[in-house]
Amino acid sequence: MLAFIVRRIITTIPVMGFVALFVFSLLYIAPGDPAAVIAGDQASPADVEKIRASLGLDRPYLIRFGEWFYHVLQGDLGTSIFTSLPVTQLIAQRIEPTVSLMLLTLVFAVVVAVPMGVIAAWKAGTWIDRCVVGFAVFGFSVPVFVVGYMLAYVFALKLDWVPVQGYTPISQGIWPWFKNLILPSITLGFVYIALIARITRATMLEVLQQDYVRTASAKGVEQRNVLFVHALKNAAVPVITIIGIGVALLIGGAVVTESVFAIPGLGRLTLDAILRRDYPVIQGVVLIFSFVYVLVNLLVDLIYTLVDPRIRY
Repeated sequence: MLAFIVRRIITTIPVMGFVALFVFSLLYIAPGDPAAVIAGDQASPADVEKIRASLGLDRPYLIRFGEWFYHVLQGDLGTSIFTSLPVTQLIAQRIEPTVSLMLLTLVFAVVVAVPMGVIAAWKAGTWIDRCVVGFAVFGFSVPVFVVGYMLAYVFALKLDWVPVQGYTPISQGIWPWFKNLILPSITLGFVYIALIARITRATMLEVLQQDYVRTASAKGVEQRNVLFVHALKNAAVPVITIIGIGVALLIGGAVVTESVFAIPGLGRLTLDAILRRDYPVIQGVVLIFSFVYVLVNLLVDLIYTLVDPRIRY
């Protein structure tokens, strides 16, 4: 068990190094001259050269990458071009709304989608199954921003049940914090629920045909235990995999969702940085998101060993 964990941790090191290399290269593969874009049309050649020097574009690529990576290892992600504030400070100011939104969405999606997929597989061929499959198709077809605007219009503007936008820190109370995140979480979790429910249903359909499931039912085991103890446990590996992969959906959807509901999180910070060509901020946020995704996949691999001990060997 320990050897497996050590091997998986070691394999993530080159992956994170490659991610860091790609993130740093964003400055160089961006279309046009980044310094000229930042300086604007009215800037003089001297202004452009000054910005190019501040970005390190006047030095060799590998030397600049080595310096940047060295600072990253020390926790220094650079300084914003427009605010002159450290990127780490900007991220720290915006991280709570994004983490709150993603965690709430993750819990909500798993609690709703897994039972939905299990019941659809149990009632395969019935109207319940068709409704779940229809919802899964619909969830993949409708863009996130469309769902967000529809929910905001109905539940915030028309019914006035929840705030239409903004964010309340959790330090100001659980209920105000939760009210501000209900609609964004449902919006962000819409496609995530569809994905998890569809994979859970497909995996459970296969597991429910196995002999040990039929034997458990024949011995008089309660149906709920057959579904959620015997069958779901053996179908858990693909479901856990898709939950981990779906974190990428949450990261990408957070940018759109935070823009729709005016949530001051990392997604909104990323969008603002892209519009202003603030490359140090873009690099810092993308690097954080990428590392989080790599760590989540590492955690998923470790959870595999708890669900199926055969994976350890």
